[in-house]
Amino acid sequence: MNWIASGGVIGMACNRLAYKVEQRSLAIPRALGSWIDTIAIVWAAVFLFASLPKLIYPVTPVGSIQGFLALALPYVIIALAPLAGFRVASGSFPGGAPTAQPEIRLAIFGRWRKLSVLDARAHPVFGPAGLMASLMIGLLINIVFRSFEFLLAIPAIDSNGPFWGRELFLYMTADVAVMGFFYMVCFVMALRTAPLFPRMLLFAWGLDICSQLIIASHIGGMRDLPVSVALPLRQLLEGNIHKVLISAFVWLPYLILSERVNVTYRQRTERRSPAVSVN
Repeated sequence: MNWIASGGVIGMACNRLAYKVEQRSLAIPRALGSWIDTIAIVWAAVFLFASLPKLIYPVTPVGSIQGFLALALPYVIIALAPLAGFRVASGSFPGGAPTAQPEIRLAIFGRWRKLSVLDARAHPVFGPAGLMASLMIGLLINIVFRSFEFLLAIPAIDSNGPFWGRELFLYMTADVAVMGFFYMVCFVMALRTAPLFPRMLLFAWGLDICSQLIIASHIGGMRDLPVSVALPLRQLLEGNIHKVLISAFVWLPYLILSERVNVTYRQRTERRSPAVSVN
């Protein structure tokens, strides 16, 4: 009997802990939704401030104000790309507005029962909470990490530098800016419960991998590229691809099978036991 009582106490404690974690995870999307505009602006300011040493001490000397502005433009684009993604996605997916479901289902695994818009929104697991909140935070962290990785790894080279250096600087700028834009779009779509969020995230992952391969093909194929640059660049690009593949490996099963994801973004729930779910 003592074992049964102890098991009951432990079960109640686990349930309380799970409830507290769930409530805290519900607060994360609300807080991010309220502050994301400010966060994006602060991020742009922080990144531009961190870019100043690169602009003050470039690899190739800048002889004019025009040259300085041209050198600074890529850093401004990287800083503003997530803010642009936020603005575009926020305008395309207003908060609380129901969005039509896609006609063709790509996530065909599992046994699901279709829900109406109202039933889905009233469901206990509706909303970007639980593990979804962790995924959303991960998207924002990825933007920050990739941007500062660019600052540390890529030298500031203007038109006076070697051809391979200018191309590397421009291609890596485009990569970080484009992916910052699309990962922020994914974040807003997840926050606004847009049905196309899982597909947009899959598209962003695919675009990220293609971007690394394009850079490797274009820059790596240059004959005058120094070996001292080629090897670190290869490691950087391979590292980016590995991070994308790991993210997809970890999160794809969740995005396909989670009841929370299916209720929130696909308006359907499990046929057999809705009480047992992967949140």
